Amino acid sequence: MAKSALYEGWVMHRRIRPRHHRFKYRVFAMLLDLDELPLLDQRLSLFSWNRRGLFSFHDRDHGDARGLKPWLDGELARAGIKADGSRQVLCYPRILGYVFNPLSVWFCRDACGVLKAVIYEVHNTYDERHAYVLPVEDETLIRNGCAKAFYVSPFLTQNCRYNFRIRPPGENVSIAINEDEGGQPILNASFAGTRRPLTDRALLRMLFAYPLMTLKVVAAIHFEAVRLMAKGIRRHPHAPKTLHSPAE
Repeated sequence: MAKSALYEGWVMHRRIRPRHHRFKYRVFAMLLDLDELPLLDQRLSLFSWNRRGLFSFHDRDHGDARGLKPWLDGELARAGIKADGSRQVLCYPRILGYVFNPLSVWFCRDACGVLKAVIYEVHNTYDERHAYVLPVEDETLIRNGCAKAFYVSPFLTQNCRYNFRIRPPGENVSIAINEDEGGQPILNASFAGTRRPLTDRALLRMLFAYPLMTLKVVAAIHFEAVRLMAKGIRRHPHAPKTLHSPAE
């Protein structure tokens, strides 16, 4: 059975304070096993790897200049986690060459297939990215958290903490993030999806069900920003990501 798949579902954001704000959108994501990418590139007509295609995955959209495997190895080693088995990423694909992934989630297993780490790779609209590497103790329901170390939304300060809760990919997948600011809950975000086979037929259906989805992701980010400003939510200036920051 192929490890790679599609997940079709909903993204939800709910801001709790100082003003209530909520939105929900239908989306789909790809779960891609890195070892299967060459085969997927050959087998599927509508999906390509590191080249142009209707749907595609490009290594350079993730990690850093070292390449995906060295980047993952380095991040795991720095966190003191041994996970030298399969690596899968749950992310949006490029559609007609364009993608923006607010969050890509990497599932890293050891040689026996046991899930040992989750890497939360966060992207912002300033073309910056940051990885939070967290260990997994129970892969039935993953619960972990960390302090915020990277500028994402102009409507939240850096004095935040992420609390993650994940049901790893199976027949369904769910990723929930409860964010605290100054020790008080401020934002809930989630994605919940149902597994679909990764086939040309399924990709064609996704194209018609979610046309130009990745462009709509960025459009939705800016649309919701306008709504937040209209509600009087304060903006905070961009704090550029710095290499080797002690906060990371």
